Amino acid sequence: MEVYQTDSDAISVPMIPLGLKETKEVDFTVPIQDFICEHYGEDSSLYDNEIKELIELRQAMRTPSRSQAGLELLMEYYNQLYYLDQRFFSSHRNLGVHFHWYDSLTGVPSSQRALAFEKGSVLFNIAALHTQIGARQDRAATSGIDKAVDAFQRAAGAFNYLKENFSNAPSLDMSALSLSMLVRLMVAQVQECVFERITITTRDTKFTSQLQLAQEAAQVSDVYSLVHQTMTQPLMKDYVPFSWASMVQVKSEHFRALSHYYAAAALCDHTVSFDGEECDNESDKAFLKFYVNIASGQTLSQILQDPEKRRKLGKAHLRRAVMRHEEAMRVHSLCKILRKMDILQDVLCQTHKRSLEKYLELDREDDFDETAEAPEIQAHTQQKPDITPPSFTTVQVSDIFQRLGPLSVFCARARWGPPRVICLQKRDGGMGLTLRGDSPVLVAGVVPGGCAENFAHAI
Repeated sequence: MEVYQTDSDAISVPMIPLGLKETKEVDFTVPIQDFICEHYGEDSSLYDNEIKELIELRQAMRTPSRSQAGLELLMEYYNQLYYLDQRFFSSHRNLGVHFHWYDSLTGVPSSQRALAFEKGSVLFNIAALHTQIGARQDRAATSGIDKAVDAFQRAAGAFNYLKENFSNAPSLDMSALSLSMLVRLMVAQVQECVFERITITTRDTKFTSQLQLAQEAAQVSDVYSLVHQTMTQPLMKDYVPFSWASMVQVKSEHFRALSHYYAAAALCDHTVSFDGEECDNESDKAFLKFYVNIASGQTLSQILQDPEKRRKLGKAHLRRAVMRHEEAMRVHSLCKILRKMDILQDVLCQTHKRSLEKYLELDREDDFDETAEAPEIQAHTQQKPDITPPSFTTVQVSDIFQRLGPLSVFCARARWGPPRVICLQKRDGGMGLTLRGDSPVLVAGVVPGGCAENFAHAI
């Protein structure tokens, strides 16, 4: 997980990227040569360059660069597989090529002769490469955050497309349950990026701004909690890496702690103004929608006009924040891989220290009524993540084997008889047939009583 993180010196919570599925080499030479000779009736040696080009393209896509060029290379091969399927794969004859791929998480090998397995594995790698590009973005600036959002949304779209259009995959990483988990993980990482963007762009400490940050953090916590539930299902629990499940749980606790911290900041740090913006109806409504459940009769004005009520409620939020921070640090300490990620540890320690210091600032010796619990914060976001489906038309490709002829005619599904040479003696009425098209020329019709019809009756 730590391999694909950003090289930036900025302190930010690491993301979870996927490694690519690895695959063995495939030599198409003999199977395609045999098919060209037997099905199309042509000299297969005339297509050696095309076969070589296909093999080289597949070899190159095994190790794409972590960039737009790498994505385009994978998409080029994926689109080329459409033509390969049309030319050489038919329902009544198998090409005899085995595609070997390894599970992206466990390395367990799988093999199938179906081209759908090859296409699905390539699409999986397109999604995985998007996760790597997203994870390595510098999210200290909005431009990097926007790139990360785009990458994770495209990864979610590719995983979702794979789940909906490919079935019966032999490897667990491409099962419906695993792909659903990956889609949710990508959506959660987009939601985290949305929160990061808001923290960067929100430069004021107004009451409503702090409430928004608290609700955004609660939203991130909720979506990571959902991902963690998916990861701990019976079939997934022993499959998903322990570091992934730990990271997701750490993030759920971490962002829940942040939501309570920002709630306390809203209550304790804003300036009271009875005739100003802080006590207007809009802020009052925002506060009433802030909690999942709130005691009847509690309004923004009542709490803001009483400094002691504000302090005690803020302190209750900070107490929950400190507890959540400590739980995040506890889960983090149980995972060896996460302990090696210094940036993550720095983030957890800094935010815990900040909440604890603020809690101690509000603490008083005469505080005896510590039984009050801070209400649960209502999760809400200003920007819901999108699932961006893959756009296969962004990379245009030409059929490598276009010299075989038009695909509508010269395809694997067409039934071909053995090639024959027919000699017609031209008469006054010509050959007795009409032609159309070019490359290939097709017989459109036979003239009644003509030379071609008489020949057909003769055989």
